Amino acid sequence: MADFTQIKLDKAEGIATVTLHRPEKMNAFTRTMMDEIITAMDDIDADDSVRAVIFTGEGDRAFCAGADLTPDGGGHVFSDPNPVEDLSDPRVRDGGGRLTLRLFDSTKPLIAACNGVAVGVGATMQLAMDIRLAADSARYGFVFARRGIVPEACSSWFLPRLVGVQQALEWCYTGRVFDAEEAKAGGLIRSIHPQGELMDAARGLAREIADNTSAVSVAMTRAMMWRLPSGDHPMDAHKVDSKAIYRLSRSNDAKEGIASFLQKRPPNYPDTVSGDMPDFYPWWDEPAYE
Repeated sequence: MADFTQIKLDKAEGIATVTLHRPEKMNAFTRTMMDEIITAMDDIDADDSVRAVIFTGEGDRAFCAGADLTPDGGGHVFSDPNPVEDLSDPRVRDGGGRLTLRLFDSTKPLIAACNGVAVGVGATMQLAMDIRLAADSARYGFVFARRGIVPEACSSWFLPRLVGVQQALEWCYTGRVFDAEEAKAGGLIRSIHPQGELMDAARGLAREIADNTSAVSVAMTRAMMWRLPSGDHPMDAHKVDSKAIYRLSRSNDAKEGIASFLQKRPPNYPDTVSGDMPDFYPWWDEPAYE
């Protein structure tokens, strides 16, 4: 496992926990943090023992207070001393988007446990996660219009899909910071918990996935749910889920799923994401950026 300086990665009993770890800076986002989360995701996806991932922030003040704009923040677009004119230059690429694209490609379910303030990229990075829980002290803000910029981290793709266009536009047009109750009413988060109970709730959800489901089934379901709704016709989904049902119904996991159900016992699925994904996976085109 890599040595990290701005995050912590812990694994226990099938659950990985990624903790943003710059408490003195309210876990503000840097390029180093981006690189470390991407490295951690590579490690997690390669580890068949990990069945679910929880993201949270260190301390009880902030999940992530956005990009670190201070001189020691590791560099950001506002202070680039060597600007480029060619917008196809790789240096133009948004770091938050590089992170969310990596999260999007995860084969493991991702759970956000938002323990405090989450503004800017602290909010948008959570949009690429599958299920979002919040402490009652959590605050969210898509504050870009109040900084003279635009939403980043692919959030113009993620946010309307999660909460609808009208709600996404209101939050982004106003740039206001709002509480967990508004986030839940708007469909951004699943549930609100007292600060001291947040991680237990997140682990309980991760435990339910890890103990009861097939890793291959979950990886396929995640890819289908995120990618297929963007198709032009339900036939796009029909083609993929027909192949998936046909292949997986003949798998060792399917045999175990039926046997454990009939025998009324906990399942013990043998197949792995690293070795037993269907032969047509991944079915989508290569991404524009390597």
